[in-house]
Amino acid sequence: MSKPIALLLGKIDHAGKEWNALSEIAELRQISSGNREQVIADFKAGKHDGVVAIYRTFDSVNITGRFDTPLIESLPTTLRSISHNGAGYDQIDVSACTARSISVSNTPVAVDAATADVAMMLLLGALRRSWIPESSLRAGNWRGNMQLGHDPEGKVLGILGMGGIGSALAKRAKAFEMRVVYHNRRRLDEGREDRAKYVGFEELLRTSDVISVHLPLSQATKGIVGKKEFEMMKNGVVLINTARGAIVDEEALVEALRVGKVFSAGLDVYGNEPEVHPELVRNENVVLLPHIGTATFETQYKMEVLVVRNVRNSIENGELVTPVPEQART
Repeated sequence: MSKPIALLLGKIDHAGKEWNALSEIAELRQISSGNREQVIADFKAGKHDGVVAIYRTFDSVNITGRFDTPLIESLPTTLRSISHNGAGYDQIDVSACTARSISVSNTPVAVDAATADVAMMLLLGALRRSWIPESSLRAGNWRGNMQLGHDPEGKVLGILGMGGIGSALAKRAKAFEMRVVYHNRRRLDEGREDRAKYVGFEELLRTSDVISVHLPLSQATKGIVGKKEFEMMKNGVVLINTARGAIVDEEALVEALRVGKVFSAGLDVYGNEPEVHPELVRNENVVLLPHIGTATFETQYKMEVLVVRNVRNSIENGELVTPVPEQART
């Protein structure tokens, strides 16, 4: 009896041993190069018939493009699951997958600590506007035109999206004696709030000294922080975004920085990656990182192992370990 087929899209860098161990239960295949047109043509021609599970890396979007309806409709009828390596999964049309009875998983929890660490680093850097003295020092100009920054102690941190990453940031911020408020679609159970205060969206905008974005990107959240929302914020607010760039209207952010409404921003994500808005690059009050929230050896390994677990569980038990919320509710 032939084994089911598991297909890897992209490359595994850290959990190769775990992936190769799946050969006990599945035939392993890989697509590590090519383009969208060729991939879709190969699927339609039946080259990958028999595939029951796909391991999808974040960077495989450069090969396949988004997992949208045209690509999903070309997938083998045998396919049961797509295991995505990443907490954010906006590259995948989950509704189209659900219509085909294809389950989708992501990697929550595994990314929480590393991404929260980067958010905290950006928060502290933005409060001090650290790029100004750093760039001056590297240019041989000691502190340059450095001005005074702010302490985190006593500041109100508004967390927009209190999931795993937001909760991990709240824990870190409390060590710096910040007061934490948060907004979700639904309030957390009291035992999970850990002294954070639940507030409405507008109250969070109006009362926070620092706002950190931790929402998933969807049609409902795209541009949710825009011109109107910046106008509601305190003068001199600090904005942090380690979620997805498109959640914040970048033109509105650029203007808010220009007029001084926003004191500083710390960004790890952008609306049109890898391109970055030129006004953000030019603005010394912005601390910029190139989407490195999960870029540690330990976290990348944990993420890859979790994806392999999802693939294995899908093949052996017909279920995913970490299904995306839209499907977990169905």
